[in-house]
Amino acid sequence: MVFSTIIFLFRFLPITLALYYLAPAKLKNTVLFVCSLVFYCWGEVRFFPVMLALILINYLCGLGLEAFDAKPGVRKVLLLVALAASLGMLFYFKYANFVLRSINSLLGTGFAAIQGISVLPLGISFYTFQTLSYTIDVYRREVKTEHNIIDFGAYVVMFPQLIAGPIVKYRDVSAQLHVYKHRYSLQQIEEGMTLFTFGLAKKVLLADAVGALWTDIIGIADSPSTTFVGLANASTPLVWLGVIAYSLQLYFDFSGYSLMAIGMGKMLGFDFPQNFNFPYISRSITEFWRRWHMTLSGWFREYVYIPLGGNRKGLKRQIFNLFVVELLTGIWHGADWNFICWGLYYFVLLALEKLFLLKYLEKGRIWPHIYTMFLVVVGWAMFVGNEAGVGFGLLFRKLFLPSGGASPVYFLRNYGVLLAVSILCCTPLIEKLWNALRKHTVTRVAAVLVLLVLSTAYVVGSTNSPFLYFNF
Repeated sequence: MVFSTIIFLFRFLPITLALYYLAPAKLKNTVLFVCSLVFYCWGEVRFFPVMLALILINYLCGLGLEAFDAKPGVRKVLLLVALAASLGMLFYFKYANFVLRSINSLLGTGFAAIQGISVLPLGISFYTFQTLSYTIDVYRREVKTEHNIIDFGAYVVMFPQLIAGPIVKYRDVSAQLHVYKHRYSLQQIEEGMTLFTFGLAKKVLLADAVGALWTDIIGIADSPSTTFVGLANASTPLVWLGVIAYSLQLYFDFSGYSLMAIGMGKMLGFDFPQNFNFPYISRSITEFWRRWHMTLSGWFREYVYIPLGGNRKGLKRQIFNLFVVELLTGIWHGADWNFICWGLYYFVLLALEKLFLLKYLEKGRIWPHIYTMFLVVVGWAMFVGNEAGVGFGLLFRKLFLPSGGASPVYFLRNYGVLLAVSILCCTPLIEKLWNALRKHTVTRVAAVLVLLVLSTAYVVGSTNSPFLYFNF
């Protein structure tokens, strides 16, 4: 079930909120748990056992870690069981066939693909990391063991952030899970509705609209797009324009989902962590990763980078730790070689900045922004290189070997205003505008209502457009 659909906006969400608000205080987590399971099973009911198994394994391991608190050997075994089960499921569904294909290509073997896992369970990369953070934190004695399986299940499958984040650690919401009375206020609900509306507008008014430019260029058979250029027929300037459009689409799509999730979390009485902080204004790749998908970067920093030694064991070890984190980041995003290349690409850039480049970037004014955005856009070209209608080799030949073809003039005429608005919305100027409008009740309410009406009209009049990060 996609947030930007009629069935979610006019059926599931209002019914869920009504049941949640009307439920007695002690039953709110139960309502949240059941409604979240309905949300997940709506289109993925055959993967319900996977979700249930992850909940039970990590819940029972958490209880075991508490019961054997004085036996470090047993605790390590329980932690390994939870890690093996959670990561094992993620590997099986997401990477097993990729590994088999790679072995067949490298060694000439004929291993058959595993049947029945061609479709990835929605959100498995996200909720696997959430369950892992709980078990690891219990093992470290940083959080208390959750004894109520309903409360734990509500944390794991909480529908706002279940499918595509932000990655919420148990300790981020554990206190709120156990506040049964006065969990939310009217002001919090109003703030949540506002954030949800902004996120919806990002998705349907910006991401889907500017993404149509990229679709027009690459041509997808089942797309409603009326223009069909084809990447092979596009000129180099047009391909660059298309990749820039894809970069904008990806940002508004993912940050829009995160904002909708954070908004719904507030409506339910929870404060989810921020996931984006204007990443496209960054002045270095290092800064970009502090602003982009912040909960994923934070997860890897806390559970991989720091345990490996972080920056405490010398420069060489720090570079190695950075290599491991960026490689895992690429692998986490997808089971294909282009994602691995994408992760290693960022490792090289971050290592260069760490070694010598960052001090020069910090002194510059304009050129660091140009440097960063050029490299980020190239990175997104690498990221999208395996999608239908693209082709990794063809895309990069078109980008870096000047060639003729369809001109960008027609597309600039049709999408120029939208591109300009989208770029403006990537900057803090849009936040400053909102801060000015929110000072007065009339302007604040009017702005939110206009965005909500426009977004809803767009949803009603358009076809279903899933969020891009559902694929990961």
